[in-house]
Amino acid sequence: MRILGLDVGTKTIGVAVSDPMGWTAQGVTVIRRSSPEKDLEALKALLAEYDVNKLVVGLPRRTDGSYGPETDKIYQFGSELEREFCLPVEYWDERFSTVAAQRILLEGDVSRAKRRQVVDKVAATVILQAYLDRKQ
Repeated sequence: MRILGLDVGTKTIGVAVSDPMGWTAQGVTVIRRSSPEKDLEALKALLAEYDVNKLVVGLPRRTDGSYGPETDKIYQFGSELEREFCLPVEYWDERFSTVAAQRILLEGDVSRAKRRQVVDKVAATVILQAYLDRKQ
């Protein structure tokens, strides 16, 4: 059973996918957001390519654990994904996922320009891997 992990932002969607056993997460791509239709079209292609059975969407929370207005937008997006793709959507706390992604990229000596291009994909990988680790 493959799971697609998403780090949803206003400009991009970072995407990661689990291995078929659901043990490890691998970064796949970053979708540059342009319109809701094109975003869904890009996600649909990835769902088909990887034969995905579930979606995990990063849920933004404040450092104190409370929810802000951006959380409502993520819930709306997740509901849209459920309706469009008829797949279960689970939400996972994404606090510090971008910080962790930046640290990983810095430790890997990735250039600043390259980090900007892939940080959302790595953040999606961090979110999905945390979800997988917790579910095992």
